[in-house]
Amino acid sequence: MKKIMLMLVVLFAVSSMVFAGGGAQSGSGASSGGAAQDGKVRIALMMRNVDEQFLKDYSDNVRKLAAEKGVDLIVQDARSDQAQQLTQVQTLLNQGVKHFVIIPCISELSEQFNKEIQAKGGAASYSNTQPTVASLKVGPHFFFASSPEFVGGTFQGKIIADYFDKFPAKAPNKAINMLLINGQMGHPAQVNRRAGLLAELRNRGYTVNILAEDSANWAPDQAQQKMDAWIASFRNRFNVVAAQNDGMALGAVQSLIQNGLVKTDLSDGTRLAVPVLGIDATGDAIASMKRNELYATVLQDAVGQSAAAFDVIYQIATGTYKPGNPAGGTPAATTPIAEAPANDPAIIGQCYLVPFVPVDKDSAYFKAR
Repeated sequence: MKKIMLMLVVLFAVSSMVFAGGGAQSGSGASSGGAAQDGKVRIALMMRNVDEQFLKDYSDNVRKLAAEKGVDLIVQDARSDQAQQLTQVQTLLNQGVKHFVIIPCISELSEQFNKEIQAKGGAASYSNTQPTVASLKVGPHFFFASSPEFVGGTFQGKIIADYFDKFPAKAPNKAINMLLINGQMGHPAQVNRRAGLLAELRNRGYTVNILAEDSANWAPDQAQQKMDAWIASFRNRFNVVAAQNDGMALGAVQSLIQNGLVKTDLSDGTRLAVPVLGIDATGDAIASMKRNELYATVLQDAVGQSAAAFDVIYQIATGTYKPGNPAGGTPAATTPIAEAPANDPAIIGQCYLVPFVPVDKDSAYFKAR
């Protein structure tokens, strides 16, 4: 009888430490209440997929900030599965977690998340995948901490236009023949980065001929496969490759190298036959630039976004938040912009806009790395 009772006690202790809901989970002293057993602030970080380098960098910085603040942090990865992410959030809510930092699989999930979080008296901040305007209007404790994607595309277009302005023989009659590698189709970053890129090039007087474009779903291996096929079809006909993140850009770089599209003349800043550009300014991208492979990128500040998203939720959780407070060093926005959700005056104060920064070899960011 004593053995049976001991076994039951052990099983109960083990089961009480396990979180249901799937995905990766970490944290110290997790319990079923709204705070950790030791009274720490408790925050959940819900990631759509930490395989992407930007998202891994984002997650790593939130972990660092949580450790510095003594926060009990729960981290879950939805592996790009919308249903899985919804289940994860609902499970944590049922277990008493109220405060969330979320990179949703799709924008449309944000409204359901916020309605359910609001019902529990909680709060959430969003980065990377924009929440909808309607989701931020669910309550005053829902936030957007990210970067205007159209501007990121504009900076990519500026770097390309500057390149061809400097080397006009590479774009006769100001004609750009582009291979465009998109991220997840319909994702706000995919739509707005593309629009910003093309608008800037056309504003600079260039004719843009997209010889081929497709989605590589933010993945380097998919981008490399697409580039291999495109090179077979368009070899010597394209003069630039634009990718919507650095991972895909580096996949394109590898394809160009393996298909022999390299040169010894580095006077234009790359050993590749044509310039390849990405977005994010990851460590791998900077290293590739130093090898004269990737031509340039645009910094999407994972540290800045994650710091703003985490800090505003930490303020809510600790009762120190006041409307208009800066978060993680980023001021609350005061003026609407053209891009949702920060285009609505009613919720502009709930938006923290972290700027993109163009990164070429002359930029301060590159030189500091």
